[in-house]
Order: sequence, then structure tokens, then C-alpha cells
Amino acid sequence: MLRLVTLILLILLIALEVKLWAGQGGMAEVWRLQKAVAEQKLENEKLKARNDALAAEVANLKDGTEAIEERARSELGLVKPGEQFYQVVEPMPAGKADGNGKR
Repeated sequence: MLRLVTLILLILLIALEVKLWAGQGGMAEVWRLQKAVAEQKLENEKLKARNDALAAEVANLKDGTEAIEERARSELGLVKPGEQFYQVVEPMPAGKADGNGKR
């Protein structure tokens, strides 16, 4: 009788261990989900940093005039009243004096 009870308990223990390690909601699934959560947290941190940078850029575009001024100067060639605009022209190499390279 004691042998039968021991065998039943051993079979029950093995069944519970199999369910714990390989069954639905078992340790393998818990580890997989923990890894997925860690990866998602990293992705969320990257996206939060990107969102913060974009929000700062939007605020600068709404309130700041520096971005508008820089764009007007670089793309449209505008200057402020009273400023002098100087354009530096690099000298052409000696062999290209007429523009097409022929002499």
C-alpha cells in the first residue's frame, strides 16, 4: 500500500513539474514574456526620447524665431536691415578659366 501511495505521489509530482516548466503559463512562457517586456521597455525609452526631441522642435518652431530666421537666410538669401551680405567666390583652377576647360 505504501508503495502505491509513493508511486501515485511521484506521478503527480512529475505531472506538476511538466506543467510548471512546459505547460501553458509555465516558466518557459514567463521567461519569454519577461524578455519581451524588457525589449518593449527599451523601445519605449527610445520612442520617448524621439517624442521629446520632436516636441522641443515643434515648440521652437511655434515660439522661436531663430529657426525661421536661419531658414530665410540659408534658403532665401535674406538679410536683416542694415546688414551687409558678402559672398566669397573661390578662384577657379588655372586650366578652367573659360568655363568649359578648353583653351
